[in-house]
Amino acid sequence: MQLSSNDFSYCIPSDFNLDEIVKAKPFVPFAERVIEFLDAWSKEILKDKEARFYPDAVTFAFWIRKGNILEMKKAYDERNHGLLRLGKGVTFHIAPGNVPINFAYTFVAGLISGNASIVRISSKPFRQVNLLCEKIQSLLAGEFADLKPYMLFVQYDRGRKDITDCCSSFADTRVIWGGDNTINEIRKSPLPPRSNEICFADRYSIAIINADEVVRNEKDLSVLVRDFYNDTFLFDQNACTTPHLIAWLGREREKGKDLFWNAVHAYTEKNYNLAPVTAVDKLTSFCKEGMELGAEAVREDSSDNLIVRVKLSSLSEDIEEYRSIGGYFNEIDIASLDEIAPAVTRKFQTLSYYRVNKKELVDFIKNNRLVGIDRVVPVGKTLDFNLIWDGNDFVSQMSREVSIL
Repeated sequence: MQLSSNDFSYCIPSDFNLDEIVKAKPFVPFAERVIEFLDAWSKEILKDKEARFYPDAVTFAFWIRKGNILEMKKAYDERNHGLLRLGKGVTFHIAPGNVPINFAYTFVAGLISGNASIVRISSKPFRQVNLLCEKIQSLLAGEFADLKPYMLFVQYDRGRKDITDCCSSFADTRVIWGGDNTINEIRKSPLPPRSNEICFADRYSIAIINADEVVRNEKDLSVLVRDFYNDTFLFDQNACTTPHLIAWLGREREKGKDLFWNAVHAYTEKNYNLAPVTAVDKLTSFCKEGMELGAEAVREDSSDNLIVRVKLSSLSEDIEEYRSIGGYFNEIDIASLDEIAPAVTRKFQTLSYYRVNKKELVDFIKNNRLVGIDRVVPVGKTLDFNLIWDGNDFVSQMSREVSIL
């Protein structure tokens, strides 16, 4: 199958040449030309007045600025000790539908690794997605025309398996972001024998908060609340990094929780628009949880449905099944981190923490030999993208090492 712009509802650039993409020569990771392009893209986004209305777009623009990319390159060089690597060739990315800017991060990971990329972006109408693509179109029409064979962004109906088949047929690496069903469907499209696949399935994340430190640092509460809000409400708790379970440490748990949740409620009431359908979803989720867990799950009293808190007396092994969006949190009091260990499955991704000793976190993961939890970050950093994600090193998996004796 030879793809053309007529096969897509949206594509950037519209005058792409599929043969050129397939034949594009790989770069070394962190190639100078790639860094120049990313820095120019960053500047174009940041000087756009409309982009300022989209914090996720601005955050992404800062992430790809030259200084930050060079920091990532330094870390990469330290890990690889001068090994010769080249991109594998063509990466085919299937971006998720619930996090608008994810398409850009996965594309950059492919480009930094030395590859040409075809990225299927969500068909949902996100203005910031089009805005970022328009900036790319402008750069490719100007001083970065030589990079046109290295990027194609498309939208097409999920029913067009023939397009997925075609893109998969020449992909050296396929990257899938989505739920288990999405991954299983995409896998029906075969890859070439030497190709590899990186899958980012549905995950579950938690937060550990030291209540004693909340009380002790009440003057810093506004910062903690803002960071927690950004972790949770910016994407309606849809991101895989968003905490759904809050575990409380410390002796002053009740006072700490009161201070924290009252402040979160006030901040959320000011900044978040609770959609009626989301409010209904939260009520439905609690009805299900209450029926199935019984006395193990008790809803905390609240004057409204803006934030739903469910107090747990114990953690079930399938706790990740009891979640909702738009401000729905399970909570549990713990004396030590080890109490969480029995519930940690392979679905657990990010553990965010507030003023918890890092050695305790390391020992918790190491001593319990956990099968889950791939990221441990402070509250407020759960959405920060990194080239090592879900335990996968993007550059290593999307490039090949050339052995020279």
